[in-house]
Amino acid sequence: MAAAFPFERSAVQREREAYRRRQTILSVAVAAVSTAVVGGLLLVAVTGAPGWRRVRASFFDPHTAREALPAVLRGLWLNVELLLACAAGALLLGLGIATMRTLRRPVFFPLRALATGYTYTFRGLPLIITLYIFAFGVPGLRLSGTPTVLWLGGAALVLTYGAYIAEVFRAGIESVHPSQRAAARSLGLTYRQTMRHVVLPQAVRRVAPPLLNDLVAMQKDVGLISLAGPVDAIRAAQIETSVSYDYTPYIVAGVLFVLLAIPLVAVTDWATVRAARRQSGEVSL
Repeated sequence: MAAAFPFERSAVQREREAYRRRQTILSVAVAAVSTAVVGGLLLVAVTGAPGWRRVRASFFDPHTAREALPAVLRGLWLNVELLLACAAGALLLGLGIATMRTLRRPVFFPLRALATGYTYTFRGLPLIITLYIFAFGVPGLRLSGTPTVLWLGGAALVLTYGAYIAEVFRAGIESVHPSQRAAARSLGLTYRQTMRHVVLPQAVRRVAPPLLNDLVAMQKDVGLISLAGPVDAIRAAQIETSVSYDYTPYIVAGVLFVLLAIPLVAVTDWATVRAARRQSGEVSL
């Protein structure tokens, strides 16, 4: 048997790899220096402003931040619970509405019309108005068994984001080529089996990045529940501000929301890059 010799890179290839490493190091160094320069200029401009001392005392007071942090953290837990519940509800509602809008038989026209009217209404209606209608209008009817304001506010979030997610799902479903459905039906699959095993898996995989973007947007908008009264992070910050007459608790709440969003944004960016590589054939399925 012939001896197997390890693959040796040519001199030209080694030179190319070295050049790429040098360019990468140079790019990182230039980016770091430019970021430091811009950050330093912004810092000097802000801290050198005539009213900086007053702004620092009103928005960035460390003592007030430490005093407000426990209450804001307790309120943030309510936002997290609401986010998880509303995200699950909006995904299920959006998938159901998207499926209704893609029904083609004439007998399903009432369902298509209902789904279309729903998406048009709640995509055009501002979330804050929907929240006010549900949180203050529905209890005003004085119906027996009316849910609490927290549940009603969550319903407003689910209905609003369900409309956006429905359009995302519909775009994914319609992006699947009709030949996929025809091939599935020719194999004896029913319409439901075709949607479940052929169409929806491809559709969900294609629209995963925009779905995650909607989840990031919802993560911010759950803070609007404070307008209805529940003590979430924003309401807790408002209460602390009314006691200390200092706006630092709002900064604390904002920082916590940003920290909560960072993992979601990172996952969204990763899914977007992976989807782009999959379309270009760099990721094997």
